[in-house]
Amino acid sequence: MSMRAGQVMAPAHVPAGATETGDGVIVGDGPVIVDAYIDFQCPFCKQFELTAGPTLDQLVENRLITLVYHPMAFLDAASTNQYSSRAASASGCASDHGRFMEYAYALFVNQPPEGGPGLSDDELIELGDSVGLTDPAFGACVRRHTYVEWAAYVTARAAQRGVNATPTVFVQRVAVPANAQMIVAAVEAVTS
Repeated sequence: MSMRAGQVMAPAHVPAGATETGDGVIVGDGPVIVDAYIDFQCPFCKQFELTAGPTLDQLVENRLITLVYHPMAFLDAASTNQYSSRAASASGCASDHGRFMEYAYALFVNQPPEGGPGLSDDELIELGDSVGLTDPAFGACVRRHTYVEWAAYVTARAAQRGVNATPTVFVQRVAVPANAQMIVAAVEAVTS
């Protein structure tokens, strides 16, 4: 990843299902764009995913929204082994195999406490196995940290957009509180 005239250049490797700009993973194909900036180490992101996730899933399933997850490496300092970057990278590996959402959910359910080592690469691979990511290519991708540079790129692009905390949510490029009711209200305001 390099910087050129204040612009962040895309990394060499971007996961399947990424946005045109490469800074997020697309889920669904509805008319309203919902951007969710998350960090797999962030306890508030876990709470957001566990409470708002089912509503977002329903909006995607009903083809009302296109959900774009932006897995940031915002909290690398909150672990002893760059867990945010490695978990975001592993989520990119899951996206390559069509299981981003299932894997992201598993990462949040199994979120390690801040300040410790985070999950090991082997544990990240085992989580993949638990959601059907049994292809050895997934494990190889996780061990190579294929998308760590991508996680840094997602984080840099988010900072350019003014995102300085996680979770942060935008509906049609307008910031909204990261809770299901507010997101639904914003989507309804756009579509009515």
